[in-house]
Amino acid sequence: MTVNLYNQKNEKAGAIDLPDRIFAVKWNPDLVHQALMTQLGNRRQPLAHAKGRGEVSGGGKKPWKQKGTGRARHGSIRSPIWKGGGVTHGPNKERVFTKKINKKMNRLAIFSVLSRKFKDGEVKIIEQFDRDAQKTGKWKEILKNISDLRSRTLLVSASINGSVHRAVRNIEKVDAIGSFSLNVYDLLKAKNIILEKESIKEMEKHYK
Repeated sequence: MTVNLYNQKNEKAGAIDLPDRIFAVKWNPDLVHQALMTQLGNRRQPLAHAKGRGEVSGGGKKPWKQKGTGRARHGSIRSPIWKGGGVTHGPNKERVFTKKINKKMNRLAIFSVLSRKFKDGEVKIIEQFDRDAQKTGKWKEILKNISDLRSRTLLVSASINGSVHRAVRNIEKVDAIGSFSLNVYDLLKAKNIILEKESIKEMEKHYK
């Protein structure tokens, strides 16, 4: 399919043919959800931890003898029914949240999101990002021309233009990633996706 190509002043600079296998994929919410949950799970760190009866302080000695005291029998003050004892079924730092997803499935989920965003008019193709623009203020002026900064914006740059991330990281609601780092989470989070022309060529080669 052929779409308009713009420059950084938001002026039409020509046209570009987009590959259908990336930008004309059927929306698959189940697959996208699976890819998203896998990504979030793999970066989750199990920090919460409650001590069990084998980890709390306290002696292993029986609190009192088994019979003759008139009190209930107990074997350890570390029992979960005692104040200060271990916790039963509490959160554990050894829990594993990582998940796996097939490489082709993850790639298809990314294409599905890109296609949905493109269909909804949330994707714009820019001829080339200014590689001489190293200052945050300069990029803020550029982005005012091509995007609505009141909404979350994602810049997808070619690998040769890695300085974009450093320049825009202090701009509110603006993120930048390379064409090789596309992921479902960042694509879904953004309302506006700005693609550099060269990044599309890299995507075609990388996601074969």
